[in-house]
Amino acid sequence: MATKSAPAGRQVRQSPAQDFPRPFTTVDVLILTVLEDALKVLLVQRPSGASEPFPGQWALPGGYVDIAVDDDLEACARRKLQEKTAVASPYLEQLGSWGSAMRDPRGWSATHAYFALIAAHGLEITKGANAAAVAWFGVDEVLMPPASPVPLAFDHADILRAGVERLRSKVEYTSLPAFLLPEPFTLPQLQRTYEVVLGRPVDKSGFRTRMMAADFLEEVGVVDSHANRPPMGYRLKDRTAPVFFPRTFSPRR
Repeated sequence: MATKSAPAGRQVRQSPAQDFPRPFTTVDVLILTVLEDALKVLLVQRPSGASEPFPGQWALPGGYVDIAVDDDLEACARRKLQEKTAVASPYLEQLGSWGSAMRDPRGWSATHAYFALIAAHGLEITKGANAAAVAWFGVDEVLMPPASPVPLAFDHADILRAGVERLRSKVEYTSLPAFLLPEPFTLPQLQRTYEVVLGRPVDKSGFRTRMMAADFLEEVGVVDSHANRPPMGYRLKDRTAPVFFPRTFSPRR
């Protein structure tokens, strides 16, 4: 059976002739951070050509699966992150799949969505191929009812809404917000990040007890501060996966 070239000597088998049409297959990446005391999403502006679907509108970064280079969906997601924004995420999680005959005017399509968490401090985002611009937008602004001032292309508003709901639900019992901070960070900074993502305050004493008991942080020494007593700085012991807590957070009393 004929093959075509692929990286690292990998061979990709050509599919035999199909007697049925196949949908477009894409991967989209929901990139979230906390910036300026708000939960924000990274969006790319689509090209303005007349042949482009949703010309000039903002969208999640993503694109087609390339069977010659992508070993799996996650590999495609990481490649698209790099190509579209020059961003590499330390945390990436599959969110779900969306597909229909209506979501893309070019034809029946299915997309597999991931959400990525990054620390935006000091990060210089770069627009990649086929993107007119790239920028951070407040999640609450993009999802503002009844009509968003930043309408998204395709069904990306649905994907964004699902991703934010997933993150906020998991934040109640995991260490995920730590992936949104540059290291080293202090416990007050980590608590504030939890509060921004959750959209509500949490109890300070209970928060500190929860963080220390979970044993996922390691001290790196005091950090610069205007406080009379410089705070301790921390970093994650393991950046490959979040830690799960036995119970959810209590509101601040």
